[in-house]
Amino acid sequence: MFLTEGIKSFGKYFILLGKTFRKPENWKEYRKALARDLERLGLNSIGIVSIISLFVGAVVTIQTAYNLDDPLVPDYYIGIATRESIILEFSPTIICLILSGKVGSNIASTLGSMRVSEQIDALEVMGVNPAAYLIMPKIIAMVFFNPLLITISMFLGILGGYFAAEFAGVLAPVDYLQGIQSSFNPFFITYALIKTVVFSFIIVTVSAYYGFYVKGGAIEVGINATKAVVSSSIAIIVANYILTQILLV
Repeated sequence: MFLTEGIKSFGKYFILLGKTFRKPENWKEYRKALARDLERLGLNSIGIVSIISLFVGAVVTIQTAYNLDDPLVPDYYIGIATRESIILEFSPTIICLILSGKVGSNIASTLGSMRVSEQIDALEVMGVNPAAYLIMPKIIAMVFFNPLLITISMFLGILGGYFAAEFAGVLAPVDYLQGIQSSFNPFFITYALIKTVVFSFIIVTVSAYYGFYVKGGAIEVGINATKAVVSSSIAIIVANYILTQILLV
């Protein structure tokens, strides 16, 4: 029974994707929707991402300095470890997991409310493809804006580490900067941004699926919003493993 429901849900998910990527009926309205989604899903996330990245960068630096407190290990290794932690895992993966809660629940609850209030049905009656009109602008907004958001997160995470070195006294700022610049592999940035694009697509489409197919009332909207966050988070973790195996191993 569980397997059957899983296969059915998987099929409905890809059917929804097929409806989403159809040619828009009115490009002008789609551009307006894209502008709204860029602000709601992208710009409104800059604040929380910036604060979290800055403080996590500082914490990672302090904890790394504590764990590498060995006279045989050069201090600049702390900068290397902080840089790799921020770029490879924290910014692309942990930030996207946070966004799956913030943005994913917003998408699922918004579409769910439109479904139970019959606004989606009204769009279908008017001859508008609701999947494309409501979901595609969100996908474009997240896929194109999130790499910028993650780049900001990387910069602020490393900057937070510098502040920790400067003000917490865990190591000399000169040593930290030397570590940041030492043995840097530019492909790590590419790897992080590839993951970001994939994770952004997962967040929007999985959350949209749960919101688009809500049945019931306000209680079911809340339940599906929670399911959207949990499912997208699990999908991100699985995709993270697969992408790491493909791109780094």
